[in-house]
Amino acid sequence: MEAIEPAYGTVPLLLIALCAVGLLLFLIMKLRLHAFVALVLVSVLTALATLPLDQVMTTLTGGFGGTLASVALLVGLGVMIGRLLEVTGGAAVLANTLVRRFGKRHAPLALGVACLLFGFPIFFDAGLVVMLPIIFSVARRIGGSVLLYALPAAGAFAVMHAFVPPHPGPVAAADLIGANMGLTLLVGLVLAIPTWYIASYLFSRYAGRRWVLPVPDDLTSGDDSADGRPPHFATVLLILLLPLLLIFANTGTGTLVTSGVLDEGNIVVQALLLLGQTPVALLVTTLVAMVVLSRGRLHRQQVEAVVDGALGPVCSIILITGAGGMFGGVLRASGIGTALADSLESIGLPVIVAAFVIATCLRVAQGSATVALTTTASLIGPAVANTPGLSTIDLSLVVIAIACGSTVLSHVNDSGFWLVGRFLKMDVKTTLKTWTVMETLIGVVGFALAFAFSLVL
Repeated sequence: MEAIEPAYGTVPLLLIALCAVGLLLFLIMKLRLHAFVALVLVSVLTALATLPLDQVMTTLTGGFGGTLASVALLVGLGVMIGRLLEVTGGAAVLANTLVRRFGKRHAPLALGVACLLFGFPIFFDAGLVVMLPIIFSVARRIGGSVLLYALPAAGAFAVMHAFVPPHPGPVAAADLIGANMGLTLLVGLVLAIPTWYIASYLFSRYAGRRWVLPVPDDLTSGDDSADGRPPHFATVLLILLLPLLLIFANTGTGTLVTSGVLDEGNIVVQALLLLGQTPVALLVTTLVAMVVLSRGRLHRQQVEAVVDGALGPVCSIILITGAGGMFGGVLRASGIGTALADSLESIGLPVIVAAFVIATCLRVAQGSATVALTTTASLIGPAVANTPGLSTIDLSLVVIAIACGSTVLSHVNDSGFWLVGRFLKMDVKTTLKTWTVMETLIGVVGFALAFAFSLVL
């Protein structure tokens, strides 16, 4: 929705935004109100404070629905692909094959690479639970601290979850900021790999020597595995790479059309552009995965149950991101975004730096990366729209900067902190020295790379 003539000046609008964020933190941290309800309530109150009454509901529903239009599609299709790979044994095939090909000496690196690939369609916590039995098995066979094997894997899931669509964080941020989803995926991949290697894999070499922890007892990923032989490694790789190849084809075709090499009116060109749209690419991959992965392993009713069961756990996240879009719609319509952009310009703070700082503050304060990311994108999105000279790549880099800020300093108010600490049987002090440090390194290294790219591109 277009911003109307602001009812207040710059300072009152910024104070309203500050109060809105403060109220949001109070509701979530002190009153333990669910983030979805808190975001909706704060959005309503902010709209009432800044907009005419006849525009309140249209602004709220427009922001909510506009965000869900892209987020729900990508997240829903992504988790279906991940769940099918999990149930049919594709994750185990991926990890075991890479460990064999990399060799025992480089087993931690192989596990990390496997988790980078598997982390494209599956969420952090689900991916970690599925892979931990494999990680523990490899650690027992080869020996050494479990941190040598677990941290590269956990770091890979964390990086992919934060940087790369179709995960809800980058999808919501890209939508709220207006970044191209396919380009954000490519930029996220380019930055995710060196970030993981520096902040996770190399750190794990140090942590594994510093804290020699035994391998915990076996875990199971559930008793709903498919019957029959697991899929071949090449099949798993095809499923994981298919959406990326389709999106690459879209980007390449679009570049050739822009340069005049290809005719945009050609039916083949239009088909490539359509198939490479991120929602369509994921839909095609989901259909292929249903057919290829289920063959000889799952009946039709089982396939339906698997994909249906994958949607339940992500409903909360989808609603939270939609509520974040509602908050962003209010900020845009009220003129708060313009006021924030003017303030950033007056103090000389680049928007990419402001995005990282705001996301970091929100992450440390309330713990949830999803809330930190969606709230920051809502706050900074209107400022980005009013900042001249930002290219499409710049917009994607701002998304990564927000993701980096929402990753740093995972501590006792973050569910991921307890998940990793509990599974690896670490006390709080050791978890702070290992997991928290690694998450902070991921955020700092990723932001440094994104900021450097913004200066040269």
